[in-house]
Amino acid sequence: MSECWQALRRPGFPLSAWPWRSAAYLLACALSGAVLCVVLLLWAAVGGVLSVLLVGVPLLAALPLAGLVSGAWERRLARWMGGAPVPDPHRVPDGPGLRAWLRTRYAEAATWREAGGAALSAFLLWPLELLVVAGALLVPAWLVTTPLQLALDGEQVNVLKVWQLHAPGPAWAVAAAGAVLLALAGYPLTVAAGARAALARLLSGGQERVGELVRSRARLVDAFEAERRRIERDLHDGAQQRLVALSMSLGLARLDAPPGGPLARRLAAAHAEADAALAELRELVHGIHPRVLADRGLPDACADLADRSVLPVTVGVSLPGRLPAAVESAGYFAVAEALANAARHGGASAARVEGGWSAGRLLLEVSDDGSGGADPSRGTGLTGLADRVAVVGGRLSVSSPPGGPTLLRVEIPCTPTTDDRSASSSLRTPSSSARA
Repeated sequence: MSECWQALRRPGFPLSAWPWRSAAYLLACALSGAVLCVVLLLWAAVGGVLSVLLVGVPLLAALPLAGLVSGAWERRLARWMGGAPVPDPHRVPDGPGLRAWLRTRYAEAATWREAGGAALSAFLLWPLELLVVAGALLVPAWLVTTPLQLALDGEQVNVLKVWQLHAPGPAWAVAAAGAVLLALAGYPLTVAAGARAALARLLSGGQERVGELVRSRARLVDAFEAERRRIERDLHDGAQQRLVALSMSLGLARLDAPPGGPLARRLAAAHAEADAALAELRELVHGIHPRVLADRGLPDACADLADRSVLPVTVGVSLPGRLPAAVESAGYFAVAEALANAARHGGASAARVEGGWSAGRLLLEVSDDGSGGADPSRGTGLTGLADRVAVVGGRLSVSSPPGGPTLLRVEIPCTPTTDDRSASSSLRTPSSSARA
């Protein structure tokens, strides 16, 4: 569906195929609605007459099934307006045979939704669709042919007859106005056609499927976050503790080795390698899921990011309480990605992190004084970050003109939990600024 709405904003839209495509779509919907109106009226009339003999009762009971054919045709027509194909909303019958098929169809909401859509198309929409097409195309065409009407009739007609003018000049003026209206007619036609196709998608239950996809995606993200935490715990409590023990053992061995000898040098080298491996493992564990985020909340986690950044970062994040884990995780990684981009790609000399909760939304802003030009298409991680924020119902926006500055803004709807742990941080300048 996004194709027709995007086409409306293009400069050459009146000269594109979309106006005629929209007119053809509306005309096809109107004609199919008129045919459906006749079929439904005849079906109801025959069923009503035969119901005296009880033969027409099954016919009247089967009347809602007309929406199945109408819905399938509507879904096929909706593809003319672009977008992904409209999926079939009906379930597979529970078993073989006509009885199982009928039981499934009458029990599902999609059948009754399409029956309502068929009635709407048959008794209300198709006259309106014809009226839109006629008003958008026939009236301008009638105005355009005004000079021809004068030439054929030999006298003033239509609008010119009201004006009581005898010169051909007004006729050409009316024709020019009709040409302008004809060129602009594509806009209302496409808007009406896009709305009609959106209604067809809505009646097919497309929004329900989108909602289910969003919920399933959120469940996958939750499972992924749980797995990340499990890996973090295993590394922290297993491999990291073994490396700490190894480093301590090597340190004790160095004390017992003769100083200045080959054994002391090898033990010192092994001790340094163990310390380097331990530092790398700690960085890995912190990147998987920072312990400070789980223990102390988002404000302290942002302060920890500032302390670990190579840039001087000023942090001002204040929250009324702990937020849901998924929201805290999305906000944390947004700040981490923004600070990493500022240091690696933006050439910034300083950054600032601000955030708070207001009107049911978490708001985080990360700004830097770098060279700007951040582009999600260049692999800076912003695309994946936007997807992560979108999963929790949030929105990520980036303002990064060439020459800077860069501002990343994250908004996530959420409600603070009843956790009694502190989740606020006053405005502060971490020690990284002193190092800088």
